[in-house]
Amino acid sequence: MPWKFESDRPIYAQILEQIKERIIVGEYPPGSRLPSVRELATEAAVNPNTMQRAMAELEREGYVVTNRTTGRTVTDNVGVIMESKKSTAIELTQKYIEKMEQLGFSREQIVKIIEEGK
Repeated sequence: MPWKFESDRPIYAQILEQIKERIIVGEYPPGSRLPSVRELATEAAVNPNTMQRAMAELEREGYVVTNRTTGRTVTDNVGVIMESKKSTAIELTQKYIEKMEQLGFSREQIVKIIEEGK
């Protein structure tokens, strides 16, 4: 998944979101070793300090664990990952419903559209 950044928000926050997404979708599986900060910074074309800031926040939030001998790994706590996946799904669903209501659809119509789309 390529790195994509928008100019309206801090880069480190976008890095944080994108790494979380990679963890949630399994691109970085539980317990797997992450590339080094320098490797990730080069890949994303950002300053290593920016990447380090994002990685420190991921560690604080419990997505990443640092081991002195093996570097950073994705947490093997699947509960943390599943909770994040669920909260992301809820957030996306709420945004979808808000947009559909702005278009004039009722909740019942939205449900019907979703059911018909299966």
